[in-house]
Amino acid sequence: MKRKTVLSMAWENMKQRKLRTSLTTLGIVIGIAAIVSISSLGEGFRSSVTTQVTQFELDVIMVMPSGLTGSSQTRLTEGNATSIQNNITDVKVATHVKLVPFPQVFKDGSHNATTFAALGVNFTEFKEIYPGRFNFEQGSLPESLGDNPIILGHEVAHQKGEITAEVGDTVRLVISSSPPVSLPVNFTVAGILEESGAGSLISLDTCVLVPANMTTSIPGVDMIFVKVAEQDYAENVAEDIRSMFNNQVSTLVPSIMLRNANSILNFVEIFLASISSIALVVAGIGIMNIMTVSVMERTREIGILKAVGAKSRNILTMFLAEATLIGLIGALFGVPAGYGLAQILGYTMTSFRLPQGANPQIPIEQISFTITPVLSPTLVLGAIFFGVVVSVLFGWYPARKAAKMDPVQALRHE
Repeated sequence: MKRKTVLSMAWENMKQRKLRTSLTTLGIVIGIAAIVSISSLGEGFRSSVTTQVTQFELDVIMVMPSGLTGSSQTRLTEGNATSIQNNITDVKVATHVKLVPFPQVFKDGSHNATTFAALGVNFTEFKEIYPGRFNFEQGSLPESLGDNPIILGHEVAHQKGEITAEVGDTVRLVISSSPPVSLPVNFTVAGILEESGAGSLISLDTCVLVPANMTTSIPGVDMIFVKVAEQDYAENVAEDIRSMFNNQVSTLVPSIMLRNANSILNFVEIFLASISSIALVVAGIGIMNIMTVSVMERTREIGILKAVGAKSRNILTMFLAEATLIGLIGALFGVPAGYGLAQILGYTMTSFRLPQGANPQIPIEQISFTITPVLSPTLVLGAIFFGVVVSVLFGWYPARKAAKMDPVQALRHE
């Protein structure tokens, strides 16, 4: 019996039992749709996480104190940054950063910007750390520190859509020193940075950069930023830094964050896909059930086919062809259905946002997280293959049962 004939007979048998076949196929559609929707959402989430993390400069390491000496936390110093740059290979530049806790009052005294972070930095070295983010909307990098220059992030100079400061304006800042003393200091706006987004380890959009020499009253160093020659060296350099400080510091390495995120997402995606596969197994049981009933109903037909010369393998092939068609049709409908479901779910979860007022320092638009489902050719082919294989596996037993029927006993069946 030719393959074309077998497929034709299988198709005709399915058409004669439209409702039963449709319900059985629907089970495959649901199973494949569940797998495709979860997998494509997982890939979309992975892509979004990867995009977010790779926006962090992968060749920049943040060093922070973490160890304890006695009962007090070990402090970093300016000399530590110099030691890192001079003693560890593959380091291009290392610069210290201080967090400066003070409110800011602009020129006319009416604009308060207490929610913005202030960093004491070496302007030249910090620009070497983030060269791509030092694009000036106004002004430029200060050439001297004579007028107490200050650099404002884009959000600082454009609060609520209004320009609150320009180059040349005088800004009065109240620096907290130790012991607690409020020291008002006048600064001159030397530059305003263009908007760069929240890609780096810190967002320069919401920062005020002041000269490091104006923060000498603040003890210690809060962070050291290290730029490596190549991003592939980042993990080794971070390990060398921890060894240098006897593991008394912690390092934040974006490439490690990316790898760990991928590992977690792989596990979650496999776990969720395994759960959704249960729907496909249930659909497979439905195929076995419906084909077993079909074999019983068509016992006399099977006997006639064998009586006119059909062999057992022809009967087996015919029933397996039905199972294959059910699986193939179900998968072909399930893939677009699953992708459509993923688009709907992705739209409803289009962004994760902090509750309004949870942290006014971070603009809401900077913490949006969009998930766009990704339907790869591998996922499509895998889903179709999986649907067909499950259908064939669960259709094997009733097909085998039909093939083994004795033609005489089958012809006697009423």
